[in-house]
Amino acid sequence: MRTGKKNLNFILGMAITAFMLAFLLIGVFYTPYDPDAMDGAAKYAAPSLAHLFGCDHFGRDIFSRVMKGTGTTFFVAALSILLGGTAGVLTGAFTGYFGGWLDEILMRVNDAIVSFPSILLALVFISALGPGKYNVILALGIVFIPSFARITRSNFLSQKEMDYVKSARLMGDSHLRIMFIHILPNVLPSILSMAAIGFNNAVLAEAGMSYLGIGVQPPDASLGRMLSETQAYLMSAPWCAVFPGLAVILLALGFSFLSDGILGKGKAPGADA
Repeated sequence: MRTGKKNLNFILGMAITAFMLAFLLIGVFYTPYDPDAMDGAAKYAAPSLAHLFGCDHFGRDIFSRVMKGTGTTFFVAALSILLGGTAGVLTGAFTGYFGGWLDEILMRVNDAIVSFPSILLALVFISALGPGKYNVILALGIVFIPSFARITRSNFLSQKEMDYVKSARLMGDSHLRIMFIHILPNVLPSILSMAAIGFNNAVLAEAGMSYLGIGVQPPDASLGRMLSETQAYLMSAPWCAVFPGLAVILLALGFSFLSDGILGKGKAPGADA
């Protein structure tokens, strides 16, 4: 019963994620209108065949802006996870496999970062670096390093004493080959699940920082900034906030289901000898 639920979550996650990826990829090459084009005659226009999601207070087409904003949010979240995941996995792999003084030093640094709330730490970095898309990516990437490092280290600690690792050592395989050819594939489901969870958090963090005005800056379309700009007329033109908010929810929800499904579908550690 539990496995069936995990598979359902995985299918739902794949379906939602595939839909959102198709939506944002189309937005890279085509949008019905210029996302930044203003039309005074279309201010606060309600959803219609001409403007599927309506228009905002500048007469900009919300459908086009949501397409571009979804792409921006995905880009920021994906690069943040790539940066934090790569650094975190390498840190966790080396500390978990070799241990010793390297483990002590890097894990103490890791613990120092974890001791601060992640969103607060990201805000500190943004305050120091300044707002902007790439500064948000760097800040979130640094924040995500500890979570990837901890889960990778934990898995490498348990895996390095497995029989298949001992056999590889007896056959003369190098440490790097053992780490990244033998052990890493066996811990990949946990890392992928962590990446999906991290992506979910990155989407929400980017939207939150853009909502506060310290994230992605104009002229880049941002779902969080769109939500911020619409709060003054939420009751008179709710579609201006509903559709950007729905895009944030679907992006986060898709990867949330995926993380649960990936973890459920992952094989037991050590299965690949």
